[in-house]
Amino acid sequence: MRGNRDTKIPPRMSLPVAIALGDPAGVGAEITAKIYAEAEARALPRFFAVGSRNALAAAWKGPIETIGSPQDALRVFDHALPLIEVEHSEDVRFGEPSLEGARCALDSLEFATGLVRSGAASALVTAPVSKSQLHAIGFNHPGQTEFVAERCGVAPENIAMMLAGPNLKCVPVTMHISLADVPRVLTTDMITARIRATARGLIRNFGVVRPRIAVSGLNPHAGESKLMGTEEEDIILPAIEALAGEPFDVFGPLPADTMFHPRARAGYDAAICMYHDQALIPVKTLHFDEGVNLTLGLPIVRTSPDHGTAFDIAGKGFARPDAMAAALALADFCAEQRMLYDREEA
Repeated sequence: MRGNRDTKIPPRMSLPVAIALGDPAGVGAEITAKIYAEAEARALPRFFAVGSRNALAAAWKGPIETIGSPQDALRVFDHALPLIEVEHSEDVRFGEPSLEGARCALDSLEFATGLVRSGAASALVTAPVSKSQLHAIGFNHPGQTEFVAERCGVAPENIAMMLAGPNLKCVPVTMHISLADVPRVLTTDMITARIRATARGLIRNFGVVRPRIAVSGLNPHAGESKLMGTEEEDIILPAIEALAGEPFDVFGPLPADTMFHPRARAGYDAAICMYHDQALIPVKTLHFDEGVNLTLGLPIVRTSPDHGTAFDIAGKGFARPDAMAAALALADFCAEQRMLYDREEA
């Protein structure tokens, strides 16, 4: 997932990556243990887990060692999975989420975020959580993304979610809202903000010198000259025109049904899409087991596997670790690219 800059891959980060284990009843502990067991074969960076020892021990019979600080993970990693333990008194029942499990997930997320913000870890990877259980304990954020943004002092409107796979990166302008509400919610300023966040993310996280960004339309055939809708002319095109002269190339609005075939994808580094499924369907079709959620606009690197808690298969031993491995690898890669970028800017 490198950009259009020819740079040497820098050495591994000297700090490990933090993985918040998510809901103890979900697959977070299992897929984290599996990527530890496969770390050498997959050439993954060193990391440590933050969360429930009960969940890890229930998911995996391999060696686990409790550590006191992220730096200890570098010493421990070759012989045991390093864990900064968050208290979780319940016996783990995979597939049966609970309020106590939600509290453990939230404590793990907050602790891991703090460690990355302090500079003790290079990046943050978050395993899936149950939003309904979190909301039941008073969690008042739409999801982990907004929580991490608040802890980093970033307003929600200044972040963006990039879904990244080996051959496609998409950023939705609107997320978890009804499709019927999208035309009402979309604004030129919102689209402009997402494009700028995407351009900055491509430069800092992927080493792209001059990003190429394709913007989708909202309606079929991108409105067909207003025959099928006016949002392209009234909302989307003004956002693109407002960015003329910026240090990136942006074009559109394009018909969404012709944006994602191989020849089209070769012409851009990321696609801006108007709503959730317009972005997620192509990414998940191409990269279902490798899709990564990367949060743009944060002062830290944060990724997560692009799947949920999978309560239906948790604890049964066949949860695939591919997306978690991809999230860890991308987090490490982006942290390295940021290090290079910051050195060049200094």
